[in-house]
Amino acid sequence: MEILETAFMQRALIAAVLVGITAPAIGIYLVQRRQALMGDGIGHIAMTGVGLGFLLNSSPVWMATLIAIVGAVTMELIRAYGKTRGDIALAMLFYGGMAGGVLLINLSDTGSNANLSSYLFGSLSTVSDSDVTAICLLAAFVVLVTVGLRKQLFAVSQDEEFARVTGLPVRALNLLIAVTAAVTVTVAMRVVGLLLVSALMVVPVAAAQQITRSFKVTFVLSVVIGTAVTLSGTVTSYYQDVPPGATIVLMAIGVFVVLTALATPLARRRARTLATAEAATCTAEVPDPRRPTGKATV
Repeated sequence: MEILETAFMQRALIAAVLVGITAPAIGIYLVQRRQALMGDGIGHIAMTGVGLGFLLNSSPVWMATLIAIVGAVTMELIRAYGKTRGDIALAMLFYGGMAGGVLLINLSDTGSNANLSSYLFGSLSTVSDSDVTAICLLAAFVVLVTVGLRKQLFAVSQDEEFARVTGLPVRALNLLIAVTAAVTVTVAMRVVGLLLVSALMVVPVAAAQQITRSFKVTFVLSVVIGTAVTLSGTVTSYYQDVPPGATIVLMAIGVFVVLTALATPLARRRARTLATAEAATCTAEVPDPRRPTGKATV
């Protein structure tokens, strides 16, 4: 295939697969916790890391990972301990992160607005070998956490008080979710972009929830959807010369719309099947009045 003959597309496709797996894998926990926009906030903060990477002539991906982790931990601490001013503190953190990134990248000798745009909206041609290495390592961490600790993370995301009563380290697990979300943002920023990464963490999960009922099935289906839209969006971007991040997100939203349309007839079919099963059970349990129920007595 022509698309596999170019080195930059090989790197882009590898990155796309890893993004499609990791973003929904952590996104499902954020959706359960009603923190769907957390990835968007981390993306704003990670911009400072990107700008700092250009300013210090170091890897923007690794620097963004470091800054995003610090920002995500700060966000979680504000959520846990912040009172009435918590939302204001988060707003200043988000906007300050974005402003800091723009300022630092323009102060650097190697950075430019073109570099900034590739990190904000994603760029296939700028994914380097070092980026792929970093993405592979970070994606391995995300998969290890989200799959290896899925029972603990689900318990904390579903009901913190119950998880605390059962003896789980709730605070540590909350911080781990925040750190994993930060790592996922930096994994996805080269393909989807920092401004759109939150959509890829949330939309595949929301789409899967339309037709699934269990956490396990939702997890698997959301990862399948995420991988499918990132691969198809990357290929479409190559052939049609359109932005990869926007293409991937719009495809994910398209899948959500289709599954939402299918959800109603599927729900009706489940209801009819359940009603039929209940009717059959009730019929089997009703005794026949013409049949003797025991031995006759004299």
